[in-house]
Amino acid sequence: MMRTKIALLLLGAALAGCNHVPQDLADRGYSPQHVPVLTRADYAFDVAAPDGMLPPQEAERLDAFFGNLGVAYGDSVYIDAGSAYGARSEVERVAGNYGLLVSAGAPVTAGAVAPGMVRVIVSRTQATVAGCPDWGRNGQPNYNNRTLPNYGCGVNSALAAMVANPQDLVRGREGTGVGDAFAGAKAIVMYQNWPLTGIIDGQAKRPLLGTDTKKDDK
Repeated sequence: MMRTKIALLLLGAALAGCNHVPQDLADRGYSPQHVPVLTRADYAFDVAAPDGMLPPQEAERLDAFFGNLGVAYGDSVYIDAGSAYGARSEVERVAGNYGLLVSAGAPVTAGAVAPGMVRVIVSRTQATVAGCPDWGRNGQPNYNNRTLPNYGCGVNSALAAMVANPQDLVRGREGTGVGDAFAGAKAIVMYQNWPLTGIIDGQAKRPLLGTDTKKDDK
């Protein structure tokens, strides 16, 4: 009889092992599963540069291309110009009108640059959080202590929408090594010199916390 009970217990334990849920689930920690993902798109535009120079009408075409594309901070501008140094400086001037500098190198694009042409590439990175909102699983029962499937969607979606340069989410910009002590202390000086919200014309609007409000009867 005892052997039968032991056999049944072993069989029950084996069956329970078959239904075991692994405890190393990705959503059992504090790290959200919905995080910003970066996608990059390259926009190429070829302009004529006879004799290595960019004529005014071609510069106007390039400016219209930048305007239609809505080039702004966060975009990267590259030039595939070969030895057309005159055209390169003109492209830099047009990009400067949008507050951008021309980056070194150039991404690989489809097709070769024709002779007498200069290719300008605008590289744009976008941050998005896929799969949000996500309410695909009920919060209870929660035997494995998992976070809600929508966890992280709100904060990370807002971060992806607000970040000025999405590439900063991958790698932060390195410091220049030049510090400005005045700028660093500006917030502290403002905090120290800012008038108290409870003071009007040198008089407190109401008794300050911790002061004795009882009148002296003497």
